[in-house]
Amino acid sequence: MPEEHRARLDATGKRIAIVVSRVNDFVTKRLVEGAVDCLVSHGAKESQIEVYWVAGAFELPQMASRIVRKQRADGIVCLGALVRGETIHFDVLASSVASAIERIGTDGDVPVGFGVITADTMEQAIDRAGGKHGNVGWNSALSVIEMMSHYTHG
Repeated sequence: MPEEHRARLDATGKRIAIVVSRVNDFVTKRLVEGAVDCLVSHGAKESQIEVYWVAGAFELPQMASRIVRKQRADGIVCLGALVRGETIHFDVLASSVASAIERIGTDGDVPVGFGVITADTMEQAIDRAGGKHGNVGWNSALSVIEMMSHYTHG
């Protein structure tokens, strides 16, 4: 039987940064609420959670990278909402933001969660921000909690 490594879903004592886009803040506020709820439900104290609002999705990896360099957090949750109808740069922006966030997570020693909704319509975005398809903010925070455990015990 192979050795298995399972994470403890416990954020107790961890400093968590949430980096969130102001664009489509009707949606991103809900993502923040979901992320904070998840973190607190898994032992984090609100005083250990810092929320960094940035202009848009393009700025998410810039802020996350700075947080890693300054060693300000044990984990980072990146949240945003890109809606195809909102910008002609949707495809380029979605791809470049995803790649940049992924690179920060793989190059650094801090787990980074990807909670950027990409949707064709605002209705689809709302459905994924606490609507009928759950909350991407919660899911992203949970993945960061899991990865922090692996970084600590793995």
